[in-house]
Amino acid sequence: MDYETIFKAMGESTRIKIVKLLSTKPMYVCELESVLEMSQPRISQHLRILKQAGLVTMQKEGQRAIYSIDENAFEAWITGFTGFLRQSLENLPDYQQEIKRIEAMANDPSISKCKNL
Repeated sequence: MDYETIFKAMGESTRIKIVKLLSTKPMYVCELESVLEMSQPRISQHLRILKQAGLVTMQKEGQRAIYSIDENAFEAWITGFTGFLRQSLENLPDYQQEIKRIEAMANDPSISKCKNL
């Protein structure tokens, strides 16, 4: 799971509002425009980012599109990220350099930038 993309998508207050609104019911862009008092292009841009992150789905209904949150994606994201936080650093290949630095600081406290602690 690409946590960075998801956190970037959720790192904007308008997108958080859109997700909350979509959690109440699926909505058309025009409905989101009215509720949020924003232009269609701005709403569409936010929806595109949420869709690319896999958090929002879209279904065509004739000429219009209706958006809803992907509850399964949100559950997988939250469950996956909680599991990630619970893993030890040793089990995460991307953290090998950090492990070495932590070990070096334990062996030589003068390496730490926090001299006064």
